[in-house]
Amino acid sequence: MHADEAEIDADLVRRLIAAQFPRWAGLPVERVRSGGAVNAVFRLGDELSVRLPLTAAGAQDVDLEYGQLPRLAAAVPVPVPEPLAKGEPGAGYPYPWSVCRWLDGTTPPPDAGVAAPGPLAGELAAFVAAVRAVDPAGAPPSYRSETLADRDAGTRDALARLRPEDGVDVPAATAAWETALRAPAHTGPPVWLHGDLSPGNVLVIDRGHLGGVLDFGCMGLGEPAVDLIAGWNLFTGPARAAFRAALADCGVDDAAWARGRGWALSISLIQLPYYRHTNPFLVASSKFVIDEVLAER
Repeated sequence: MHADEAEIDADLVRRLIAAQFPRWAGLPVERVRSGGAVNAVFRLGDELSVRLPLTAAGAQDVDLEYGQLPRLAAAVPVPVPEPLAKGEPGAGYPYPWSVCRWLDGTTPPPDAGVAAPGPLAGELAAFVAAVRAVDPAGAPPSYRSETLADRDAGTRDALARLRPEDGVDVPAATAAWETALRAPAHTGPPVWLHGDLSPGNVLVIDRGHLGGVLDFGCMGLGEPAVDLIAGWNLFTGPARAAFRAALADCGVDDAAWARGRGWALSISLIQLPYYRHTNPFLVASSKFVIDEVLAER
């Protein structure tokens, strides 16, 4: 997926575990099928997961999660990854890596949002509200701490790189993006964000309940509308309306909702041409989100 991507396989994980954490050396290692673009993920035995960054940029997330995840874990209503051990470069692998507690659940499909207003919409809204309420003192900026206006050049570049086979109505997408840019800007203080509430980072259990949230590499302070991307990443119709209604007490007015729509559109437009030939999961998710945004205008 990336020009500087490290080569990672199960044998490398076994060698790293044996050298640095021999107490786990006898556990089976199995690669987890994932649409993620930052880490290779392996299951280690029944209770552990191993996450190895694919690039130097992703490697910065290891220290971020070790430093900040315990702070958020104590405040949110669902399980999040629990870092148990921090690995060092070795066996030819150049980056730090981590061992975390395994979380059970399944991820929603990338191209079919939840339509029925069941438990997931309200429970994910409660997660978003809980993250926002965490004390911002000393928190780092989110990976997505910029404004929509700051993303204009990158979004327009992505629009220009779309091809007919991508199946995107470029004039309509451009108009939707320009509508989002006209939404009133956020004027309050920044709040804590997860920053990447996408299908690959949400675990569903027990007939549609939220079982956990994964991958906090984008977490930090930013404008509240960023986490509203879940409305288009994960839901359609009544479920999206239920997600918004459950956040009514968090100041999700028309302007914030419009910015959230713009964030979802921008992220998906940029992802689509970048991962066109390398990540079917993210391509499918991006097309779904773009279609949902355009259908809602």
